[in-house]
Amino acid sequence: MTGRLFVVAGPSGVGKSTLEKPLLAELTDLSYSVSATTRPPRPGEEPGRDYFFVSPEEFDRMIEAGELLEWAEFYGHRYGTPARFVEASLAQGRDLLIDVEVEGVAQLRRRFGQAVYILILPPSLAALRERLLRRQTEDARGVAARLERAVYELKRLAELIEAHNPEHRPGQEYLIVNDDLDRAYQDLKAVILACRLADRLGPDRRMDFLKKLAAEVE
Repeated sequence: MTGRLFVVAGPSGVGKSTLEKPLLAELTDLSYSVSATTRPPRPGEEPGRDYFFVSPEEFDRMIEAGELLEWAEFYGHRYGTPARFVEASLAQGRDLLIDVEVEGVAQLRRRFGQAVYILILPPSLAALRERLLRRQTEDARGVAARLERAVYELKRLAELIEAHNPEHRPGQEYLIVNDDLDRAYQDLKAVILACRLADRLGPDRRMDFLKKLAAEVE
């Protein structure tokens, strides 16, 4: 059985990494797909663990060679998902968590329609602004620019959901509002565990198991 791909997306500063790190520590059989980026490392980031930090020229080469499943530009820097690790992990039956920019969702949907898409959202733009200020990674202009980008991304996410799932059927994507970190973490973990349970004991397997039990009773 192939692995399951879990795609996490949301505006910058919404807390994706804060939720993902403890999840990966707890679910040790869930792998993380490290993205490539042209931006320089931030304090505390390690190459190969947080990102593959590459030059703009190397990123161009990866695009031309078809080595990226998706990529997007964000404030003068580019981010992309190397294809080799993702495809190999899924083929080997390993579940994989991938963190992408909003535009990456549209690109991945065309290739991985059956992936689980988990959208992390802020309770409000005011709360998102406060989180960005607390990070102290940008000045006031940078925070304002990220908020403007967040408005675009939230509208884009709504468009993507409407286009992919116009009837809003459950199970097509999951929205988690990060207004309480512990609750958002439990929600994220619940999505992963529920999808894994469905994979292990899908409709056909459930019926086979029920028939087997019924035969034992007879």
